[in-house]
Amino acid sequence: MKRLLVTGGAGFIGSNFIQYVLKNRQDVELLVNLDLLTYAGNLENLLPVQGDRRYVFVRGDIRDRALVRELFDRWTFDTVVHFAAESHVDRSLLEPELFVSTNVLGTQSLLDAARDHWKTEPGNKYSRAYRPGVVYLQVSTDEVYGALGPTGFFTETSPLSPNSPYSASKAGADMLVRAYGQSYGLPVNITRCSNNYGPYQFPEKLIPLMLHNALEDRPLPVYGDGRQIRDWLHVEDHCAALLAVLERGQRGEVYNVGGGSERTNLQIVRLLLSQLGKSEDLIRHVPDRPGHDRRYAVDSDKLRAELGWAPRHSFEQGLEETVAWYLANPGWVERVVSGDYLAYYAKMYGPDA
Repeated sequence: MKRLLVTGGAGFIGSNFIQYVLKNRQDVELLVNLDLLTYAGNLENLLPVQGDRRYVFVRGDIRDRALVRELFDRWTFDTVVHFAAESHVDRSLLEPELFVSTNVLGTQSLLDAARDHWKTEPGNKYSRAYRPGVVYLQVSTDEVYGALGPTGFFTETSPLSPNSPYSASKAGADMLVRAYGQSYGLPVNITRCSNNYGPYQFPEKLIPLMLHNALEDRPLPVYGDGRQIRDWLHVEDHCAALLAVLERGQRGEVYNVGGGSERTNLQIVRLLLSQLGKSEDLIRHVPDRPGHDRRYAVDSDKLRAELGWAPRHSFEQGLEETVAWYLANPGWVERVVSGDYLAYYAKMYGPDA
């Protein structure tokens, strides 16, 4: 892992991953961040690495096959870490075609470039030989598994049963990655994570959204009864897991990454209000969104047993650190919350939310 292409590196998890890798792996020679800078992409997330000579930013679309191939030609990557995706469920209900195009066709563009550049006999369709040490990592989500009942956990062998256009598009991308591994022998891995939280998260996601509203004494819109359950994973623990898969994972395998911290949405909101000293009177229950999965939780035993990974952050500690980061960076939040975001917010939750 010397020369990396990271897609979607200006987003929440991608930018944290880039910072984590460049800080912890001095043997990395080059890290190229390919990002289209859509609404959730923010180069301010990467200010801590702007002076690192190993880091290069390229603005572009993963669906631009000519650009992707040009980047492979220019920098001879040995590693692809694919974060770039339309990722917000609510937006997928409004624009499903965008999610299919970006998440499925964009993934195929990257897979084709990696296959063609890494094969030792690119003209031989029967050859399954690749340059040593290359790997394509698909960063996916536990939402591809669908919804769980009140007990049990998703494992890597659980059937995929997505319930939203977003999760369906990610499941489609995962299946393409698997197919390229099976059909062409491409060295691939897939990771599926539970809900992430931490610094630099765009304020359409639960924790930064509620935090931002509470700080301004605005209503906190909670879908339905608020008892949807998610397993929460600190983004830094996620980054450590991804690095473990890249360095020690068995190629062709799927690894689930979970924080082991299940909470209802309402518990999260109340905990945030308590930490901020705000009243629960700010909570507003709004109509639930279509296809809202009731519970997700993943079993990370495979990752723990095979690769020796374990989360370092307890949820309470991680949430305190996250709140402290947002309180210390009000300018970042204000610059992110643009007019475009406010228009979208009103469309999703109503003008009075």
